[in-house]
Order: sequence, then structure tokens, then C-alpha cells
Amino acid sequence: MNVDNKKFVTSENKSGLSSAETIFHYSQNGTTITATYKGGSILEGLIIGKQIQHSKIELLYQCLTTEGELKAGKSKGTISETKNGKLKLEMDWNWLNGDLSGGKSEYLEID
Repeated sequence: MNVDNKKFVTSENKSGLSSAETIFHYSQNGTTITATYKGGSILEGLIIGKQIQHSKIELLYQCLTTEGELKAGKSKGTISETKNGKLKLEMDWNWLNGDLSGGKSEYLEID
């Protein structure tokens, strides 16, 4: 599974900042993953990570919110393919600053 030049939107994220208005644009070179994201309450965001198995990834992320807050976190998750051939990311995450809370989120590939 490869996320190079794929765009995703948040489909589920009850306790996080990203929403259906947040667009993630991923790049992948070998096992190295990078991404930018923005929209909704995210002014600008950056991701760096790696693919650790065919369908497993680990990511570090940071963002500046529309409220001027700097946030950073980490996540581990899986890449799978939906019935319509699009990719889906399912992540377990937690903040590395602030209240250190965490949660689960899902992201679906968009055109």
C-alpha cells in the first residue's frame, strides 16, 4: 500500500482537531511518508512518518490552529482498501503537548 500523491479527508475523529474540512495531501518515497494538511481549525500542518509494514504506518504531526495554538502528536495505524478501491487510514493517536489526550481517527481517500 502506498499513499504517494493521495489526498484524504477526515471521516471520523471525535476528540481531535481535524474534520471533514481538513484535507491531507500525502507523498511517499520508499518507506518515508510526508504530508501537508489544512482546513477547518487547522491553519497549517505537517506530517513525517514511515511505513513499517505493508499496511502499517507510524506518523509524527504538528500544526498551527486557527486559534494560534501550536500542537504536536504521534500516531500509529493501518492502510486498507475500501470496496470502491480507495484507501482508508485508521489511526490511534495522542498529543505530545497540551493535555496529552488521544483518540482514534479515520481518513478516506478523495479524488
